[in-house]
Amino acid sequence: MIYPEEFEKLLEDFKLLPGIGDKSAERFVYAIDSLSLDKVNEFSENLIKYKENIKKCKICGHITNQDECNICSKDSRDKNTICVVEDSKSVFTFEKSGKFNGVYHVLGGLISPIDEVNPEDLNIRSLIDRINDDTKEVIIALNPSVEGEMTSLYIQKLLKEKNVKVSRLSYGIPMGGDIEYLDPLTIMRAIDDRKYLE
Repeated sequence: MIYPEEFEKLLEDFKLLPGIGDKSAERFVYAIDSLSLDKVNEFSENLIKYKENIKKCKICGHITNQDECNICSKDSRDKNTICVVEDSKSVFTFEKSGKFNGVYHVLGGLISPIDEVNPEDLNIRSLIDRINDDTKEVIIALNPSVEGEMTSLYIQKLLKEKNVKVSRLSYGIPMGGDIEYLDPLTIMRAIDDRKYLE
């Protein structure tokens, strides 16, 4: 061990975070070293408060510090249009766009047999249960990966029993994208989702 024990332990703690390797973890430890003890105490208190207070919304599964998240509890939201997403990160991404005024349903992952994630491991049953006669549309907004497609198809199959319109996000060429650098799946999606000009 070339580091002091405390440095090594903190290094290993930072490496628990996704995408953080040796170099990034080392930079974080050095950054902590440059902070005052008050700032470090505040940082550690915030971590503890987050773990103690953040929970899942009882309606949609999004993160919140209340029983219902700030989206489900807003009367101004269109409760009859539900956007199905993989995780809370997706909710925040949609909200930043300011384009969607419906509500969300967070699955908490995607079906992935190789990772031993099955439909019953996800927040799918509560989605089916929350659809009623007033529900106008369910928008499936999952990543266009193998797992995303598998999960989308599974949800579509379950929703056939319900009298609700089901749609999915359009996939294809991103704005500013260069066609020569796109993968075949993206090209295929762009062709399938093409729009006719009037």
